[in-house]
Amino acid sequence: MLSTQDNELLTQVGPGTPMGELFRRYWAPVMLVGDVGAPDSDPVRVTILGEKLIAFRDTAGKIGLLSAYCPHRRASLYWGRNEEHGLRCAYHGWKFDVDGQCTDMPNCPEGVTLKDRVKTPAYPTVERGGIIWAYLGPRDRVPAFPSIQIMHTPESHRHIIKISMNCSYLQTLEGDVDLGHTSFLHSRHDNETSAGMNFLHSKVYKTALFEDKAPHFFFTETDWGMMHGVRRQAEGNMYHWRVGQFLMPAMNLIASQRGSMVLANIRIPVDDEHSLLFRCFINPERPLDDADRAVIAAGVMAPEMIPGTSTMKENASNDYMRDQYITRAENYTGIKSVPAQDAAMTEDQDGPIPDRSKEYLVSSDRVIIGLRKKLLTRVKDLMAGQEPPEPSNPDAYAVRGVDVFLPRDVSIEDGTRDLVRVEAPVS
Repeated sequence: MLSTQDNELLTQVGPGTPMGELFRRYWAPVMLVGDVGAPDSDPVRVTILGEKLIAFRDTAGKIGLLSAYCPHRRASLYWGRNEEHGLRCAYHGWKFDVDGQCTDMPNCPEGVTLKDRVKTPAYPTVERGGIIWAYLGPRDRVPAFPSIQIMHTPESHRHIIKISMNCSYLQTLEGDVDLGHTSFLHSRHDNETSAGMNFLHSKVYKTALFEDKAPHFFFTETDWGMMHGVRRQAEGNMYHWRVGQFLMPAMNLIASQRGSMVLANIRIPVDDEHSLLFRCFINPERPLDDADRAVIAAGVMAPEMIPGTSTMKENASNDYMRDQYITRAENYTGIKSVPAQDAAMTEDQDGPIPDRSKEYLVSSDRVIIGLRKKLLTRVKDLMAGQEPPEPSNPDAYAVRGVDVFLPRDVSIEDGTRDLVRVEAPVS
């Protein structure tokens, strides 16, 4: 279990909180590239890490991410006019560029000279892998963008969905590294692989994945965060290893077969009780083909979304569209998509922030415990004045998840030594 104090430390993420400050030391995903539209299009509201912001794409195509409120009279810049390389407040006409510098102050005679001394908070942004990322930390510590292979691929190679979650980031992140739940939550009564999951689990995997429900769990701390996974019994003298990669502070590369699409979950807190999931389907080696897109269209690994929103059609308001017939005849939960199955567990897990002091942990929770210790170490070190090491080591992030069968006398370290690392992409 986790103490009440440590639970609060990990889940309070607003400005000035220790965990909020830790997240601000890393590049944070804030929205999809398509969310901001074309140059000079309407601004967009964004809330990340408990901070209300406004995003816009200026005349030159640059992304601005500003404090939501004009420093003059605190009117919302959401109502502003995006025009001629800046965002103009609709209340009194003050205008700001993507760096937060006031470029026009037309409502007062001293504005001609005073404007140069006025700035509003603004954050650096980059576009990588179809996502707009922002750095919300100290401006003298802006790190290089990490060498995450799948974030350096062209548009033709990827499909990304942004999903709103009505719970803290932490229980969703814990679900990502808890590979044991697959044998139950995502299983079928016939132990076959659901339609749309075949890119992760071919039929030869079904016995190992779904029939061995008490696998061996392991994790190893790494320069990028943590390598973790499960070992299951397989036919003959083999083990089935599923090895995921946790990338600090809240990204998980799901175990996948070599040459297949890579599935990644990127988490970011919106506030203490809400978070975003960027669910990424990416092939680093080639454009997505018809088979890849059929996996996405099947509605199992990629949920159906309410058009124009980040809300799944399967959501808490309709009990995730659980079908009792399917529960009895087909899959374990009666819920169609894997993300909705996960959401049913994490959004209804003793509230938006569970009281982890009441948990009863067992040996199969060792990866969860390892994740919590990793995050607690980093946040407590930062509280003591020690910066996290990962932002200054971007090439450490050039890794991948692995799904492989190995002889039982081969260790996971030896068997995956040439599989985990990938060539660091060039930004």
